[in-house]
Amino acid sequence: MTPLGREIAARIASAGPLPIDEFMRLCLSHPEHGYYRKQMPVGAAGDFITAPEISQVFGELIGLWAAEVWSTMGRPEAVHLVELGPGRGTLMADALRAISKVAPAFRTALYVHLVEINPALRQLQDKALRNTAPEWHDDFASFPDGPLIVIANEFFDALPVRQLVRNPGGWCERVVALDGEQFRFASGAPVSHAAEAAIGSIMEIAPAREALAHTIAQRLAAQRGAALLIDYGPLVSGLGDTLQAVRDHKKVDPLAEPGLADLTTHVDFAALAAIARTAGVQTHGPVPQGIFLQRLGIMARAATLMQKATPQQAAALGNAIGRLIEPEQMGTLFKVLALTDRLQPLPPGFDPSP
Repeated sequence: MTPLGREIAARIASAGPLPIDEFMRLCLSHPEHGYYRKQMPVGAAGDFITAPEISQVFGELIGLWAAEVWSTMGRPEAVHLVELGPGRGTLMADALRAISKVAPAFRTALYVHLVEINPALRQLQDKALRNTAPEWHDDFASFPDGPLIVIANEFFDALPVRQLVRNPGGWCERVVALDGEQFRFASGAPVSHAAEAAIGSIMEIAPAREALAHTIAQRLAAQRGAALLIDYGPLVSGLGDTLQAVRDHKKVDPLAEPGLADLTTHVDFAALAAIARTAGVQTHGPVPQGIFLQRLGIMARAATLMQKATPQQAAALGNAIGRLIEPEQMGTLFKVLALTDRLQPLPPGFDPSP
């Protein structure tokens, strides 16, 4: 059992089983043993690869999206460009490079902020963004006033969720219990919920995600700006157990090695959009990532890069673009949702016309 596993086991032995969201929170954010506190998760040598690591084009297009949003905001003299969970800094570095070339006035106006709790990743981000002088934050609460543009790529999926299980007597909290020296899922205390579902059904609700979406939306409504949320999940809300763990690019048992594997669940975009609207912003989408990137011009950008590429480089670029947009790869599973203040027009990538 891992050090964090022993700590969790002792806690369960003394205080009883843990709800799923508390188990996730400990596994990912424990001050000493949490996965995001000490692991190097992103990249070929890590546990998973995100879209910015697949192709530079992804970050470039996100940067140009932000530049267009800034322009429609009235080109404010100062704007905060925020990335939640910036990984190795690849997306932001690619975005800033594209912004510097295409929208230098925006580059001059922006201040870069990164929400990151992993010290090792902060070092990599500092290296990737040298001469940028980013400001780091542990959470979203400490941002200075002013208009902002928020980018969150594969961030919301790692925020803890509760799970409810439908038993014959009604809904119960799904918990992590201790069976000898092994963790197992179990049914906990009854929970009042009106939803109808078959016995054995599992429902995921995400108070932490909804609270963050509401906080971001409140800020956008009050001080102007936009947020781009890119993650994997369904277009409509539904039932099902989507908790998964990844280690060394392979799915593993989410209960087996607390603190050593990434834990995520699918994002309920419809729920996030509904919460954001209550805070006074517009919501756009979600749309599949493949469609969004094609509307932003990913094929034209790839064609430009291929003109100067060797045959081997062109083939690699073609494979990378396919991975980002093809329906059987990331193109359909991943969705994109935008939040904007009420003065903003429809942002790029969300216009359904050709």
